[in-house]
Amino acid sequence: MVNAIWKNINNGKIEPVYLLTGVEQYLIDETVKRVMKAMPDIDENSVLRFDLEETPIEAVLEEADTLPFLEERKLIIANNASFLKASDKAKEKVVHNIALLESWLSNPSPTATVLLIAPYEKLDGRKKIVKVMQKQAVVVEAVPLTGRDLTTWVQNEVGTNGIKISPEIAQVLVEMAGDSLLTLSNEIAKISMYMNGNGEVTREVIEALVPRLPEMDVFRLTDAYMTGNVKRTIAIYHDLLRNGEEPIMLTSLIAGQIRLMIHVTSLLKKGYQQQQIAKTLNVHPYRVKLIMDNRSIPKMERLLLILQKLAQIDHQLKSTGGKRERVLEIFFMEPLRV
Repeated sequence: MVNAIWKNINNGKIEPVYLLTGVEQYLIDETVKRVMKAMPDIDENSVLRFDLEETPIEAVLEEADTLPFLEERKLIIANNASFLKASDKAKEKVVHNIALLESWLSNPSPTATVLLIAPYEKLDGRKKIVKVMQKQAVVVEAVPLTGRDLTTWVQNEVGTNGIKISPEIAQVLVEMAGDSLLTLSNEIAKISMYMNGNGEVTREVIEALVPRLPEMDVFRLTDAYMTGNVKRTIAIYHDLLRNGEEPIMLTSLIAGQIRLMIHVTSLLKKGYQQQQIAKTLNVHPYRVKLIMDNRSIPKMERLLLILQKLAQIDHQLKSTGGKRERVLEIFFMEPLRV
């Protein structure tokens, strides 16, 4: 996991070659930031950057093998290593000397650290160069974190800010702020500042400082409605209204959540796994996990009926004046049954 690699970097153990691959940009940016911080002679102006869609890899290797002038060690960042993924060679603008790279990786420069960035969902594991990179380089897999990996990341991030958090409270933070690592990092920094970098994070601290994402509250709202808990449903709905949310937007978000439930349920019946479902539906795996873990999802017939009713409510809200808040409230107070 990326935390172990970050720990080595923070302790000053810098390797000659890193491969950063995946679509979670925060993890890529954070790794670059930590490497730069661990190399005291390096600042933003002294980093050597290459775009491998415009420059051949041999130019990067030549620069790496050239002795540094003022610094003890160079930092080279080579972005868009598209030769590591499946691609159409006819469309490639640059021809790379892959054989030279394979040879160089067996004996990389001792006076340079090279970060090869492949910001793609998947590399072509059939290619020899991919196998060599995975063997010779330190591989940072910048993939969206879910489940235990996400809460572990939160705990480690909290720890670097000088405070502590239990797995259960880390989950509360995720439920409040969502699964964006950038957002979570910002909220953790805010919590640490509030706590003066000391102590253990509690639910009360999170509820006082972290604003709820509308999407997460809509999940809570939909879940309460599904379980037939009218009192809790109305309470959450009124909280959202007090926070300035509009009934039309809430109707749309609830309908989106219902549609996601329908799609996830259908794909589960076909034998799809969490990651496959997330990729097929183009949603974050954490949202899929929340639905998979929800034991109160009704049968498909009721989901479709709810979706139909929400379409009617949406039309009514857009064509009526007066207290539109009441329209959605009545819907919550009269749970549908098949």
